[in-house]
Amino acid sequence: MGGLPKFRVVYPNASKMKYITQAIAKVTDEAPIYVTPEAVEVKVLSPDKSMLTIVRIPATAFEEFEAEGEESFMVASTDLNRVMRRGGRNDVLEMKLDREHGVLEAVFRDRKTGVERVFQVEVLPKTPEPVPELNLELGVVVKMLSEDYRGIVGDAKSIGEEVVLSFEDGKLTVYSSEQQKEYVGVFSEGSPLLYVYATVDKARASYSVDLLSATVKPVSASKQVTVSFDTDKPAKIEYELIGGGQLIYWVVPRVG
Repeated sequence: MGGLPKFRVVYPNASKMKYITQAIAKVTDEAPIYVTPEAVEVKVLSPDKSMLTIVRIPATAFEEFEAEGEESFMVASTDLNRVMRRGGRNDVLEMKLDREHGVLEAVFRDRKTGVERVFQVEVLPKTPEPVPELNLELGVVVKMLSEDYRGIVGDAKSIGEEVVLSFEDGKLTVYSSEQQKEYVGVFSEGSPLLYVYATVDKARASYSVDLLSATVKPVSASKQVTVSFDTDKPAKIEYELIGGGQLIYWVVPRVG
């Protein structure tokens, strides 16, 4: 028998978890997982400190949630993603930490047939370092459908390496140019933005298109995305996950 887990959860929709682990694997090789009695979190700061990725799934999003105090451990994100891709739409996912054998066990249980499939992911012999939270006031907040966000970032990426976000007169402009090529998108509330809120009259900031492309990965896990930015400040891209939880990216601006 394995050691008693300090961490055990049951997630109702296994197929949705793969969108989350895909997003994690896109930005890091090693996923640090933090467990508290209130939530499961993954917080990753990229090696060059250009992007902070936060996944937060509250205890209330799980069918069952057992956590003895606080726990943290690391797994290879590619291994975790490879396992989570095995989850089907009828599967419930049970995850538990077996410290004695150094594994995170994932059990997919078919709701209809009761058939179980068991996978194990090795826990890495490392202790995750604490990652500080960012708490910035950003002057512009827009909400749009996730598919619209995917299209906007894709259009910009087809042109250049940099994306300029600007806000003026209640409208969001997305701009990219390179070698006599140019993309300009002008968006307002209702066309196609769902919501626009601003505490500033104007704002402008530039970001790496590759970093923004990484933030497109979870669009299948959320119907809407909220984008917040301000002049020469990090952008915050936030998804409300179906079933409960958040996936947040902080992307540093290009300055100069």
